[in-house]
Amino acid sequence: MTKNYIPTINISSLIKNNFETLSALKTIKEIEKACVNIGFFQVTGHGLNLKEINKICGIGNKFFNLSDSKKKKLSPKKWNKKNNNLYRGYFPNDVNGKEGLDIGDLKITKKYSSKTRNQYIEYLDLNKCFNKTSIEALNKYFENIYNLSETLFKSVIKLNKLDPNISNKAFSRLKTLSTLRFNYYPNQTKPVEISKQDGVALGCETHVDSGIFTVLYQDKKGGLQVQNRKTKKWYNVPFNKKALVVNTGRALEFLSKGKFKATNHRVLWNKSKRLSIPFFFEPSYDFKMNKSFLNSKRYLNKGQIYEKFLNQSLKKFIEYQR
Repeated sequence: MTKNYIPTINISSLIKNNFETLSALKTIKEIEKACVNIGFFQVTGHGLNLKEINKICGIGNKFFNLSDSKKKKLSPKKWNKKNNNLYRGYFPNDVNGKEGLDIGDLKITKKYSSKTRNQYIEYLDLNKCFNKTSIEALNKYFENIYNLSETLFKSVIKLNKLDPNISNKAFSRLKTLSTLRFNYYPNQTKPVEISKQDGVALGCETHVDSGIFTVLYQDKKGGLQVQNRKTKKWYNVPFNKKALVVNTGRALEFLSKGKFKATNHRVLWNKSKRLSIPFFFEPSYDFKMNKSFLNSKRYLNKGQIYEKFLNQSLKKFIEYQR
């Protein structure tokens, strides 16, 4: 296995959302190449402070070290009958070998959620498990990683010589189905799955993601692998404390007419604890998925809404069988 299979791209030229400079255009071409050939890349120069990332890891680890009864205060109805939430919240590790916490946009209030009446726009009362400082840090991280993800999406729009600001048609903060997830892999006594392809023991099954991009921080345990689409070989995504890992999802594959394919990835069975923090960058629930969006100056505002597209995609994931 080679470390160099996953390219590392310095995206500092894109952070101010000026896509016209020579260095920005060069960076966008590097992103295009990585998306087309591999579907995975790492980004440095992303503007997120390493201290901030470490703080978020600490908040995640502290949460997973709580007692089961405390963690389940944030569980969906399936695991805590007292709660009304079905989509957001904590799921235990007897589901698929890992524990998880799914957080939506922290700007969602209880009032807004009940007014919107959308199955995925749920208010999650984080005060049940987190103090005020932690909630503020989570809010700031969600905002920063959301903005970074949108910058990456705008760079894809720019590739097609369209106005990057049309991303506003697909993404609206209070309507986005984007999810900040904490994945916690405890000391797994046995693998979740043995790969049918190469017999390797896995801690997380082979899958593709649903959204536009996933932007992930993995701790130094590593274990994330990506599959080469042509040779079907697997490659490690190396740990880089300064980098965030980015991969393409099904929604981007759809909107790009298959140019940027959603890519298979998995996590190796790890007998020691591991934390990863993926951010699933997902469009607004009512965004109409139409292939003209990235491919024409005139977007046809019709097609399946993203909520239904996501609904179909989530059926494959056991943790969402709620």
